[in-house]
Amino acid sequence: MAFEPPQRLVRALGETAPDGDDWLERLPEAAHQAVALRELTVERVQMPGGRSSLVVLVRQPDGTPAVLKLAPPRARPESERAALAHWGGTGAVQPLEPFVTEGVLLLERLRPDLSVRSLPEAKALLEAAGTLRRLWVEPPAGHRFESVAERTGRQAEAMRATASADAEVATLVDAALAAREELLAAPPELRLLHGTFRQSKVLAGERMPWLAVGPDPVVGECAFDLARLVRDRVEDLIASPSGAATTRRRVKRLAESLEVDQERLRGWTLFRAVESGVRARRVGRPQDAELLLEFAGWL
Repeated sequence: MAFEPPQRLVRALGETAPDGDDWLERLPEAAHQAVALRELTVERVQMPGGRSSLVVLVRQPDGTPAVLKLAPPRARPESERAALAHWGGTGAVQPLEPFVTEGVLLLERLRPDLSVRSLPEAKALLEAAGTLRRLWVEPPAGHRFESVAERTGRQAEAMRATASADAEVATLVDAALAAREELLAAPPELRLLHGTFRQSKVLAGERMPWLAVGPDPVVGECAFDLARLVRDRVEDLIASPSGAATTRRRVKRLAESLEVDQERLRGWTLFRAVESGVRARRVGRPQDAELLLEFAGWL
């Protein structure tokens, strides 16, 4: 079978490595090797797939359905492997890896075409929040996961560089960076976080109704993780005449339901929205940037 990477993956990797690398060129051969090593039967490449990995629907030698995932080093697949192992299937997809091959994960098969995002908005937020709560556990002793301070520190540098050359975003960037500094001064807890949690990262399963996939794990306070969920369906929020009020109600409702400080959630939501908006602007996605920065302005 030809393991052709979906265009969505090609475009996304082009944004994160504009000068290119050879991972995509080596991907078909790596996929063939991973399949042969595990004696898997390939069904199909998942389309449109993710933005950071190739996802292949396969069956194990005994016929059990599974997912084979291949990701480049910059997607931190070994960190994902460690987090999934620590969660042990509680709230997240279960690893099935009989071999440890760098950049390759074998995972239980969920329902890739049925995510929480398919539910009505109120129900989707409720189910997503419940899934997220189960992931917030103590990190393992001696862990090597990146911290929120480290990750947002890199992001802050890129934001400052963009703002210095783009006066239109300077005010929002200043507000986001000020919020980050204040939030990092006294984090209330340190938990293992999903890192990139949103409704589309929660898929229907057999073992549990909903399970999280695709973490980019980080250690920090829970409000950082929840902040990404606040802006889910941002295009619908922007299109609504009451979008700003709905956003503020969502912050309040999620903070209360997950026992997170409301102001800390608002601050991290601001930082993450501005960071994503500035990055979208930098890589040539002006429509996404406009939505995200308008949303950030409501906070």
